[in-house]
Amino acid sequence: MKNKKEEWEKQLSRFAKKDDKLEHDWDTKYPKMATGATGSNALEEAADQVEEYSNMLPVEHSLESRLRDIKVVLGKMKEGKYGICENCNKKIDEDRLKIYPEARLCLDCEKKK
Repeated sequence: MKNKKEEWEKQLSRFAKKDDKLEHDWDTKYPKMATGATGSNALEEAADQVEEYSNMLPVEHSLESRLRDIKVVLGKMKEGKYGICENCNKKIDEDRLKIYPEARLCLDCEKKK
């Protein structure tokens, strides 16, 4: 779990900065517009940078969600509650946890959601 957390934080740090004011929040870095280009070249370069920024926003959101889930799991491990369904308090199937270690619900409760 800790390895995944570190891996996702490393991925996020390539294009986003951790927000010190909000826990678990990262902000995709807005591109710095090049000042050397002029005319249509400058507009095209700016459009490309804005497009890249827009494409990174959903990646940021996905990684932030995964990090939140990992932090919850790490907390549950410390408390000895890992692998227990948050809804019905039954043990989550080991096969489910192998496939999706961040699972917080058993398969029956997940289906009812």
